[in-house]
Amino acid sequence: MNIYIGNLNYRVQEEDLKQVLSEYGAVENVKVINDRETGRSKGFAFAEMANDAEGKAAIEQLNGAEYAGRTMVVKEARPRE
Repeated sequence: MNIYIGNLNYRVQEEDLKQVLSEYGAVENVKVINDRETGRSKGFAFAEMANDAEGKAAIEQLNGAEYAGRTMVVKEARPRE
């Protein structure tokens, strides 16, 4: 399951998110999206979890939760159109 994680603190790293998500199940990968010009985080990321049930549990528990001083938006990622 692909998960979108938004409204992140700009200092959050991929390993930080992987650790948070791993409490809910196996995390295949995490990608924090960076600005091409500055290299700084854009404040959102995508994560891939092996199991849909674990992904749904992570979404339910983390959406609206505070992390690194910001309230996260966590939902299932929609495919690009």
